[in-house]
Amino acid sequence: MKRVVIYVALMAVLLCLSACQKQDAPHSYGPIPTKAQLEWQKMEYYMFIHFGPNTFTDVEWGDGKEDPAVFAPTGLDCMQWAETAKKAGMKGIILTAKHHDGFCLWPSAYSTHTVREGGWGGGKRDILRELSQACKKNGLKFGVYISPWDQNHPSYGTPEYNQVFAGTLAEVHSKYGPIFEQWFDGATGEQTNYFQYDWPLFNRTVLQYSPNAIIFSDVGPGCRWIGNEQGIAGQTNWSRLDIEGFMPGSKAPSGDTLNHGNYNGAKWIPAETDVSIRPGWFYSASTDSQVKSVEKLMDIWYTSVGRNSNLILNVPPDRRGRIHAIDSTRLMEFRAARQAAFKTNYAKRSNCVSPDVRGGKARYAAANIVDGKYNSYWTTDDDVTSGYFTITFRFPRTVQTIVLQEYIELGQRVEEFSVEVRDSEEAPWKEVARSTTIGYKRIIRFPATEASAVRVNILRSRACPIINNAEIY
Repeated sequence: MKRVVIYVALMAVLLCLSACQKQDAPHSYGPIPTKAQLEWQKMEYYMFIHFGPNTFTDVEWGDGKEDPAVFAPTGLDCMQWAETAKKAGMKGIILTAKHHDGFCLWPSAYSTHTVREGGWGGGKRDILRELSQACKKNGLKFGVYISPWDQNHPSYGTPEYNQVFAGTLAEVHSKYGPIFEQWFDGATGEQTNYFQYDWPLFNRTVLQYSPNAIIFSDVGPGCRWIGNEQGIAGQTNWSRLDIEGFMPGSKAPSGDTLNHGNYNGAKWIPAETDVSIRPGWFYSASTDSQVKSVEKLMDIWYTSVGRNSNLILNVPPDRRGRIHAIDSTRLMEFRAARQAAFKTNYAKRSNCVSPDVRGGKARYAAANIVDGKYNSYWTTDDDVTSGYFTITFRFPRTVQTIVLQEYIELGQRVEEFSVEVRDSEEAPWKEVARSTTIGYKRIIRFPATEASAVRVNILRSRACPIINNAEIY
């Protein structure tokens, strides 16, 4: 009998210990990213390519009445696109496979307005196939922009068109995958005053063939538009969004909502910032002198990737079908500028401590913030929603940039934080920056200052803060 009592007591203790261990890790808070969304977020930066009849007619929006023969690149080289993107530090390419004019860059069975009818390449070339293969050879991910608005297709504006467009999506996603992102523009024609796109059908079709694809639109469901085309995400940027009652296009949330997200948004729909390296989206020789400067591109980096958003930078090929030397040179200069700005991380191998550590356990210590491992982090007890950590250098440094990351696998939490520096142990702390959300990545710049230590204060967090990375430059 005593053995039974002892056994039962022992089992109770073990179960209690097991339960305590399970409860030790923080629970997720609010909506969280899917595995595909998390991998997408880690890409950070990829190329947009607008290319089609508009390249040859020198307009931004064609009307679908152009002769397919106008599309006649003299030296199209998708390998050059992919190699340029890779050398620029980009992780993928999204191509305008079909813009609003309805012209398809592949010989679609659902259209008679394609590369096949134009006669280019003997009517046998397929740009989607060529680019998808070039991306694979260069270790890049491949994505497509397929506009539902089609100014050429005879069934557009009728209920039958929804089936045509779903068939078009199925054709592309079954033949040219894997596809990491499906880009949907919100632009529509006048017919949509009485004809509605079947967005649930379109999304289902994409995910049927590309289950890991991130679907971009004003309301996701994979990622959302940032609300402008200037490369500026909101200073406050939640990866949460309310989409009930909204649709892409004219029924989308307001631009301000898209720019900042929703504080209590029900869905995890992170932001993507789209901007062109030129004034327009399609190549025009008249804009050769207006390619964005390195300084402007760096500003865009800080206001997109640096504000919890991915950056998709448009680099349009010229009439040869090649990325122009001006653009490619600027991309390399831009990469060099980023490498210089983020060359030496002073936080690496520095001492990082905090008085607020969850359960006093080493696996949640502040040292995890600077260990370079994505899945290790600092966090506090559940009832502690503010706190700080201090990074002390081996000797004083001149600092002007800090990178912070939340462990978003457990949700986005931080509402407000500040950054302080001091130049010696005896000196008072001096605040150099204060801001709101962090999310996947936040980059804060401040006037260059001498510092022997940097302190990050989490002033408000919706649940215990979880920080998995900090870098100082």
